[in-house]
Amino acid sequence: MVNPVNPSQQYASELIRLLQDTRTKPGSDPYLSALALAVQADLPVLLWGAPGIGKTATLERLAVDLGLRLETVVASVHDPTDFNGLPILGTDPARDGVPMAPPDWAVRLRQQNTGGLLFLDELSSATPAVQAALLRVVLERRVGSLALPASVRIVAAANPPDSAANGWSLTAPLANRFVHLPWRHDPSTVVSGLGGCWPHSLPPRLQGDQLKAAVARARRAVTGFLTARPDYTHRLPKDDARRGGAWPSPRTWDMALRLLAFGYAGAVEHEALAIALRGAVGDGAALELLAYLDREDLPDPEDVLRQWGTFVVPERGDRVQAVLQSVVDAVTRQLTPERWITAWRVLDRVAGSAPIDIVAGSAGQLAVLRDPQWPAPVELTQMRGLADLPGILELTRPQESAA
Repeated sequence: MVNPVNPSQQYASELIRLLQDTRTKPGSDPYLSALALAVQADLPVLLWGAPGIGKTATLERLAVDLGLRLETVVASVHDPTDFNGLPILGTDPARDGVPMAPPDWAVRLRQQNTGGLLFLDELSSATPAVQAALLRVVLERRVGSLALPASVRIVAAANPPDSAANGWSLTAPLANRFVHLPWRHDPSTVVSGLGGCWPHSLPPRLQGDQLKAAVARARRAVTGFLTARPDYTHRLPKDDARRGGAWPSPRTWDMALRLLAFGYAGAVEHEALAIALRGAVGDGAALELLAYLDREDLPDPEDVLRQWGTFVVPERGDRVQAVLQSVVDAVTRQLTPERWITAWRVLDRVAGSAPIDIVAGSAGQLAVLRDPQWPAPVELTQMRGLADLPGILELTRPQESAA
């Protein structure tokens, strides 16, 4: 006689189901956006973060968003042969060789026509021998004798050595094949998730008519920067800890090129793109690249002087200051009363839409440039945007040295 099901056990199962029944909503976390960007660009990603902060749950959601099958492999519990393959003797090894049989998870990824997402967890807890075996998986997408489809994406997760069980620093060859992204827990995100709604980030929506222009723009950016700063082409860190992170090399510059192209084609937010670039070539190289791109995207100061009444004022304060500084530098190189007054008109236009303190520094530099023999610039009294600027009225009075 079969015993009836315990009602209490049924209620426990239902309660667990209800607790697991959560929903998601699009989030605005730039780190999530950087992850989605790198995965869409088919670049191996390594998430760095302490245990228990949601790296696995994030990957599960991303796989759903991309329509990919997720295969999780805990690297720390595997041997090198699990990635190199196990030798299997055939009927005639001398003629056919000895194939290396792949593990079941690799076969499942190979059978997925739509691709898959391979998640290598606890990478920093894997021994150096296992890390060496993973090089071929990450770089060539091969496991034993089996080639993974090109549509398979690879994401790994690692805990810092000081918080990982039996942690190891990553070897430089393996580390240089990943885009390194820090993974942090946001208290508000945790509260929202425990309330039943976790945020996620969709991959960039690419614009078909922007693809060629995006590639050309990305190539100009990387080649132009490395032409100006060839010392950043390859910089192998001296200490082992930094070698286990992001650093510039020809391989990672190729990653940066791809990130920029996808970022431009998908109109990715500046902060998310900056995070992804730092994860590819390291903080120093990425910040230098971003500064270079900001300068390259600025308008020519001579064009600003010629079109002072119609030029587009940048939205970001740092870019506004860069434009004003370039205008002051241009006037300094070729100083005439007409160009000097035109520069004030540029400042007046900027002061109409930006905080006056952004204009103050450039105004002080312009004021010093005035030749004592020049007549009083009465035009300044007509510039309403500069009315609140300290010292502006003094410039409209004849100087004593001109007497």
